[in-house]
Amino acid sequence: MESGAGKHWTEEEVKALLGVWSEKNIRKQLHGTLRNKGIFIYIAKRLQELGVCRDWKQCRAKYKNLKYEYRTVKYAHNSGDVTKTMKFFHDLDAILRYEPVTQLAAEENGRCSATETRRNASPATDSTQGKKLFSLLFSILA
Repeated sequence: MESGAGKHWTEEEVKALLGVWSEKNIRKQLHGTLRNKGIFIYIAKRLQELGVCRDWKQCRAKYKNLKYEYRTVKYAHNSGDVTKTMKFFHDLDAILRYEPVTQLAAEENGRCSATETRRNASPATDSTQGKKLFSLLFSILA
């Protein structure tokens, strides 16, 4: 299978990516860090096992594009425009609905401050669990 940078993702490839992305430990890893090359190397390796030949950069680019498109559609829906749609919206909604959302809160002095809240998540979050998953991921890659 061709794996050039300009090659479009097939529906099956996107479904495979969403399948790996939907795993709880992967979602946590992707949320917990900005330096995520190792995570995408792992995702690319998992996709290769499923017959999808994409490198980590292609996986990261597709992840970012899907996430951006999802947020654009979600914002439109929240603004009352239900005509905007995208393929895999419901799959992405199921994956991303547990992601923290940054909310702007107006302060007395007229400035805004950003606070993070989690949708559909318990208030007790164990940061050591995220660290353990991160360590596990890199021990798999080593």
